[in-house]
Amino acid sequence: MNMLERLYQIICERRDAPRLDSYTSHLLARGEDQILKKIGEEAIEIIVAAKGQGDQRLVEEIADLTYHLLVLLALRGLRPADIEAELARRHLQRQKEDEAPTSGVAD
Repeated sequence: MNMLERLYQIICERRDAPRLDSYTSHLLARGEDQILKKIGEEAIEIIVAAKGQGDQRLVEEIADLTYHLLVLLALRGLRPADIEAELARRHLQRQKEDEAPTSGVAD
């Protein structure tokens, strides 16, 4: 199991059996609006980090955003595999578009 899958599993455990000492349980209890607020904050922090705080800070902020996205998925009953499936679908669609014969008319 990779780290993203393990983290998602822990988030689901906190959703299903909340713990008083858990930030994840607290965030889930506050609901979707609070989770979305955190996602927005993290997205802004990624931009700031990318614009001059160095690669390590950027990685840290992307990790924070990823965690909050996983919390949102868990709240909505979705899984990281759903995202993987969508990315695969898009990739396959793009491959089909790239392999389609052209009509000979310049694009």
